[in-house]
Amino acid sequence: MRELLLAALADVTPLPQPNRVRLARPRPLPIAVQRQRDEHAVLHDTLSDAPAWELGLETGEELLFLRDGLSPQTLKKLRRGHWVIQDHLDLHGLTVPEARVLTAAFLAQCVRRGVRCVRIVHGKGLGSPNREPVLKKKVAGWLAQRDEVLAYCQAPQADGGGGAVLVLLRGSRSKSGA
Repeated sequence: MRELLLAALADVTPLPQPNRVRLARPRPLPIAVQRQRDEHAVLHDTLSDAPAWELGLETGEELLFLRDGLSPQTLKKLRRGHWVIQDHLDLHGLTVPEARVLTAAFLAQCVRRGVRCVRIVHGKGLGSPNREPVLKKKVAGWLAQRDEVLAYCQAPQADGGGGAVLVLLRGSRSKSGA
């Protein structure tokens, strides 16, 4: 069989080589789709009210936050009532935009007055759709983004429990105002 093929192809002349250069095309760079999704999610998180886990929030129900560089003893002292609650803010019945503005104004006023420890009542969400606390997560994110907030934790049961948060504020250098 092989001899027959070689006999049939004996008088065949190969075609001349074309006078062309074959250029290797560079392959397109791969698209890092997951990286793009991650970057988009980070951008969305920084522009939204949702608290990022990088802010130091615990993954459980209890809200805890401690600013980087502070001793864990600070958070323990706050939880044990070392600082007297000097003022409080009740956000019951407010919408998210109303609560955000009121929280920012309250914190700014407390810093001006030299107040160190406050309680913010966000509620347990019993009157919210699906009976989930809407303001609880929002307040946690807002507080963690504020430079004047050193730490916060869930209030003791007598001060509101899961429906309130104790906040430790940075001391003012000069106590001016009322």
